[in-house]
Amino acid sequence: MKNNFDHFAFHPILQDIIGSLGFKQPTEIQEKVIPAILKGQSVIGQSRTGSGKTHAYLLPLFNQIDTKKQEVQFVITAPTRELATQIHDEVRKMIHYAEKDGTWIAKLLVGGTDKQKMADKLKTPPHIIVGTPGRILDLVKDNALSIYSASSFVIDEADLMLDLGFINDVDQLLVRSKKDIQLMVFSATIPQRLQHFFKKYLENPLYVQIDEHFSPETMEHRLIARKHRTEADIIMDISKVIQPYLAIIFTNGKKQANELAASLQDRGLDAGLIHGGLTPRERKRVLKEIQSLRYQYVVATDLAARGIDIKGVSHVINAQIPKEEEFYIHRVGRTARAGMEGTAISLYEESDLNLVNKLEQKGLTFSYVEVKNGEWKEAKPWNERQLRTKTTTNVEKEAWNKVHKTNKVKPGYKKKMKRQQESIKRQLNKKSKYKK
Repeated sequence: MKNNFDHFAFHPILQDIIGSLGFKQPTEIQEKVIPAILKGQSVIGQSRTGSGKTHAYLLPLFNQIDTKKQEVQFVITAPTRELATQIHDEVRKMIHYAEKDGTWIAKLLVGGTDKQKMADKLKTPPHIIVGTPGRILDLVKDNALSIYSASSFVIDEADLMLDLGFINDVDQLLVRSKKDIQLMVFSATIPQRLQHFFKKYLENPLYVQIDEHFSPETMEHRLIARKHRTEADIIMDISKVIQPYLAIIFTNGKKQANELAASLQDRGLDAGLIHGGLTPRERKRVLKEIQSLRYQYVVATDLAARGIDIKGVSHVINAQIPKEEEFYIHRVGRTARAGMEGTAISLYEESDLNLVNKLEQKGLTFSYVEVKNGEWKEAKPWNERQLRTKTTTNVEKEAWNKVHKTNKVKPGYKKKMKRQQESIKRQLNKKSKYKK
């Protein structure tokens, strides 16, 4: 079997689109789910951000558009308006490359736009609906749109959909769909809480998990100890030794993002800011500025970054390490995409060591570094002291076991036993050095 798109037996028009998109060969997730989608099977696709999930469902869906039917054929849902807009942009690009403008119809349905105008545009039903679940549901309830004719339904970024509380809207939409609708669920992680939803709607789905989603080989993970310094000062040092195409600086909340962005700007670093607390208009403006390369550095929160596909990220900087492994995965997944190289740099404190340990147990390799005199320098691993303490503790235990204990308690017995322990400890340490 050739490792390109030919073996999927797409229509010639799809092969033309693939050529125009510049795709040479399928990604692993595309290779595994496209045949099942073409057969009408429901799928759950789990792989990291940037692994080609969007076209894993768009290509086979476009292959099945029936222009003789002027009705909704596919519904694609996304948790944020920015992500829905970006998916819709890809859909429009494919329609344009197919030279089917006006023949294949797609509509974007998101909040922040005039609902009545949107309803008017739906008088001619589109083939493809892309949008946020809440706005699609509003229009369905208002009888401005029917999705019962749809043969396929996509839930993109399902874990974020769950986190934001939109899975109930998706549930309401599926209640208004055909019982045998083909369901496609895509996500970087599959939380346990989604299992109940899957059992309700999915019967014998193909479940594909791409293990490399955790950390691509082209990504480097670096750790820098904070050592009571400010995040802004360390990031300014980092900025002198890296030349990012685009660096996203993650914080653990909106307040921290606002403060860090202001501190960096005060120090002369032109950093953008994006998080869920900005108004839709502000977020749209900043996103446009990011896409036009107005900034080299962007301070962001998990919520905003997971719901926005920012292209060209060469570096991820964790000003604060997240509390959960999944969030680290999402953050670093913004770089090293589509085979490109990437660097993840995390500022850490003692309280972060538990998470670092868990990530190392999962196979991540961290390098411990410092920036000195405008250069990267190797630093001591965080657990070096811990290992030294553990060795000392073992010697102390062995020495204590060799101390002569007496049943008769006399004045000063504790000091005497302690002196014995110290003497034995010195002998054990001498023996240890001699063996080495």
